[in-house]
Amino acid sequence: MSNVRHQRRCGDARSLVLAILLGLPPPGVTFPAALAPQGVLLAANESEGTLSVIDPERGVELAKIPEGGFAGHEVASSLDGRFAYVPIYGDGNAGTPGTDGREVVKIDLTSRRVVGKYEFDHGVRPHAAVLNPHDGLLYVTTELDRTVSIIDPETMRLVGEIPTGATLSHMLVFSHDGRFAYTSNIAPGGISVLDLRTRKLLAVVPVAAKTQRIAISADDRTIFTADQTQPRVAIIDAATLKVTGWVELPAAGMGLTATADGRWLLVAIESTSQVAVVDLEAMKVVRTIHLPQYPHEIAMSPDGTSAYVSCSVTGEVAAVRVSDWKVLWRASSGRFVDGLTWAGTTRRSDDR
Repeated sequence: MSNVRHQRRCGDARSLVLAILLGLPPPGVTFPAALAPQGVLLAANESEGTLSVIDPERGVELAKIPEGGFAGHEVASSLDGRFAYVPIYGDGNAGTPGTDGREVVKIDLTSRRVVGKYEFDHGVRPHAAVLNPHDGLLYVTTELDRTVSIIDPETMRLVGEIPTGATLSHMLVFSHDGRFAYTSNIAPGGISVLDLRTRKLLAVVPVAAKTQRIAISADDRTIFTADQTQPRVAIIDAATLKVTGWVELPAAGMGLTATADGRWLLVAIESTSQVAVVDLEAMKVVRTIHLPQYPHEIAMSPDGTSAYVSCSVTGEVAAVRVSDWKVLWRASSGRFVDGLTWAGTTRRSDDR
């Protein structure tokens, strides 16, 4: 068999596996309900300008897709799992010199290519992207404009923006009813509270001189962000918009996420290569999990049974089982892997 034919068949086989995992069967094929696929994990490789597609069951990279720009830090997926959306931030990091990205690209996960984009008319350093299942729109933090930009993911057109009232608005989370959004602002450190219906800024909550990342509790009552001046996580009451307490950490935290059952807050600690598990009833760290170097961001599986952690320096993604905190696998991804998200048919408009 010629090398060309062999490579083509291997490529076809990988495409078939990816399509099946995404819930997109080949022509003429229908999945029985009991065998419905569960989806894939997407990982943005910051130092490569690529997007890895990972099988979450086996911990194997299925594909690596060029983003068409340098470079994406974060990624969002469409509700049906067919497309990924990657803001092209630039070649720098938040608050450091570098190019100012101006694009958000749309990637077809089955054909593995960029099929659309929105381009701003100036550099904005677009960073975090979140698709709101309640209105179907894509929200992207645009740091240099101090806004969250709103994009129609079907047409890839800009349909609105909301001011954050702060510099370096880096990450973004929504309340589970889709009514409010919260940005983490790196410096001065704090959060901005946005009303998504009126598209207005409601408040800016100061937290510390410098903070990183953001998470929201399962009941929407509490917002969390990681202080970078001291090893602790701020506890912010979503009703009063006041810092009501702190969770002490072994070292400064980075990415964090709350589990859907309301029991745990997981915090990535880069300097010690650990994830800290915070008991949300006791509001204290009850265990740490050792991982490959520089755990950076954490994403949950839709069923809440697994946490996926990007380990940036080693270019790996690790899977942790929540029931016993065992590391299930480590998958090779790409240089300085950063943002993670789930793409698949288990995502529904009423999912949390």
